[in-house]
Amino acid sequence: MMNIDAARNTFFEEAQELLRQMEEILLAFEAGIQDGEAVNALFRAAHTIKGSAGLFGFEEVVGFTHVVESVLDRLRSSAIDIGDELVGLLLDSGDHIGTLVSAAASGSPPDEAALARGGTLIVRLRTFLPRPTETPLAREVLPEPEPALAASGGGPLGGVDTWHLSLRFGADVLRMGMDPLAFIRYLTTLGDIVHLETLCEALPPLEDFDPEACHLGFELDLRSAASRQEIEAVFEFVQDDAQIRIVAPYAKTEEYIALIHALPEDPARLGEILVAGGALTRRELELALMAQAQTAEAGGRRLGEILSDSGAVSAPVVDAALDKQKRGEERRAAETRSVKVPADKLDRLIDLVGELVIAGAGTQLLAGRTRQGELIESASQVTRLVEEVRDAALRLRMVQIGEVFGRFPRVVRDVSRELGKDIELKLSGAETELDKSMVERLGDPLMHLLRNAMDHGLEPAAERLVRGKPARGTVSLAARHESGSIVIEVQDDGRGLDRERILKKAIEKGLVQESQSLGDTEIDRLILQPGFSTAERVTNLSGRGVGMDVVKASIEALRGSIEINSRPGEGTCMRLTLPLTLAIIDGFLVGVGGAHFVLPLEMVVECIELPAAGEADGREYLDLRGRVLPFLRLRELFEVPQSAPRRQNVVVVQYGGRRAGLAVDSLMGECQTVIKPLGVLFEKLRGISGSTVLASGEVGLILDVPQLIQAATGREGRPLESAARQRAIQS
Repeated sequence: MMNIDAARNTFFEEAQELLRQMEEILLAFEAGIQDGEAVNALFRAAHTIKGSAGLFGFEEVVGFTHVVESVLDRLRSSAIDIGDELVGLLLDSGDHIGTLVSAAASGSPPDEAALARGGTLIVRLRTFLPRPTETPLAREVLPEPEPALAASGGGPLGGVDTWHLSLRFGADVLRMGMDPLAFIRYLTTLGDIVHLETLCEALPPLEDFDPEACHLGFELDLRSAASRQEIEAVFEFVQDDAQIRIVAPYAKTEEYIALIHALPEDPARLGEILVAGGALTRRELELALMAQAQTAEAGGRRLGEILSDSGAVSAPVVDAALDKQKRGEERRAAETRSVKVPADKLDRLIDLVGELVIAGAGTQLLAGRTRQGELIESASQVTRLVEEVRDAALRLRMVQIGEVFGRFPRVVRDVSRELGKDIELKLSGAETELDKSMVERLGDPLMHLLRNAMDHGLEPAAERLVRGKPARGTVSLAARHESGSIVIEVQDDGRGLDRERILKKAIEKGLVQESQSLGDTEIDRLILQPGFSTAERVTNLSGRGVGMDVVKASIEALRGSIEINSRPGEGTCMRLTLPLTLAIIDGFLVGVGGAHFVLPLEMVVECIELPAAGEADGREYLDLRGRVLPFLRLRELFEVPQSAPRRQNVVVVQYGGRRAGLAVDSLMGECQTVIKPLGVLFEKLRGISGSTVLASGEVGLILDVPQLIQAATGREGRPLESAARQRAIQS
């Protein structure tokens, strides 16, 4: 069945991607990077959006984008120059196109404010267009040719100023979501259709009729000043599944005759259509058919030869067209190597792979109990293949974080103008890959961190010059892989955090007591508290006390952590550390009494023996080869009832450059871990990030290593209390 909704959704996705491309090109222009091919890409993007919108009848998108396209066409032909004013106008126009596309996606018309904004933009855009003598869409009128006979026996020139189009759509275009009438309707944006006939000769008998197949052909005459390239571009999305033949105004009669003989319908019928449309007179048709019949024995000539020999199109142009067609076929062949897959299907695949991992681990355990060598070997091979399938499935969901980074150059541009600051954005590591589901959820936290850096962090130019800094401030956004995690840093070269002011504000809000003594790191982390803000006034960017706590919550929901490093007068760095994926990890299984816990394997550094009872009692640190290692006892932390064994072990874990030890009863080795989310009741449980089903069928808890390290090192003021102590404090 034909799925028009799927085709529309594809248009909405591609339109947003094209708008992002336009924005990147315009920002490059503003930075002084100019490229002729970039101008062509800008025009093609607008033209594609307009053409696709016309196919689905989104008239608001078509009407506004047509004006933008006209301005870009003048820019492409060097009739106007690119400048800051035009770049800003085109950026605003791209935003408005995005608004219109979003409205079309929601199925509701644009609101009055959007329409008013669009009208204002059109007025500004038309200042870059030549003043028409009639209407903004007035067409040039081609001069009437003088009657002439073609040289060397050629037929007379046609006597009309219209383009003639012969359209034969493939039988499957309807199933592909294409509406032939939409193409014809879109032609009216280029000119006036003065004659149209529908050919029904290919319709099958009623008993063989397929309502999802297209059997119609169209012959039409279009009066337009558009170029052949513009008219051909109308059919860009269907050119591989249709026969599109175009004859230019005032073409030689021979071209029409070649057209008649190239089409499958009855020549007499097509000849009548051409006569009815005014392309040929009846006498021209009869004489030309007689002349054509005389050369039929020689097999006729190809249309390209006719066009070239008649002088209508030069031979180099024909060769160039054939070369372009060949390159287009090669490009389409390359595109077929990639396939777009809906995200929900990938999610389903990951879920199934997760269940396969659990089942494979169970099979491996049962095989080991049988002590049959061949069965154990076979189960090991299955486990190895399952691991490869798991890795391949996870790679399918990995995308470059540049997908998020690409949004921010425009944000920095707009915010810098709003604040009156000169700000440069430096991006690095945009090619770093992580799970797509995480990329989609990182946009808002990173947006807020960038806005904070520009608003709170960077000083005005005059203040920077007084401090001996360059007038232009710099905000850096970098990503990299580190120890099986991804690290994202948002850094500025501004004034740094004012710790004295932060502490004063925290005391006023009752977040800390005046008698408390806090270190620099603890003071810095106060800005992550809900409702905390040091802004003296509320602006469009900040001052409401909503944001940094939301950033922290968003990062922790991704099983990540946020670290703040600030130097007064030098700047601030917000360091986010996140796992690469949220679905499946390699784990290290440990036991405490009858409970099982899983640690992410990439965070495990080494395992050592806990000193004998009495030696480590009451202490919260160990001597690890001359270095202080803070550690936690999981038995006390989670109130495991069984008594501790005589010998215990310490698993040394590392995250974000910090280390800590976790005291456990037993080390049970590596395991593949499918992460299952905790229920609503346990969402706020600290120290636990999820659960998993072990090979034995038991449930294991996945430890939140970043939180445990923070607790062990006292990064948040005090260690993580046990549940009993928390209940005692609350009571």
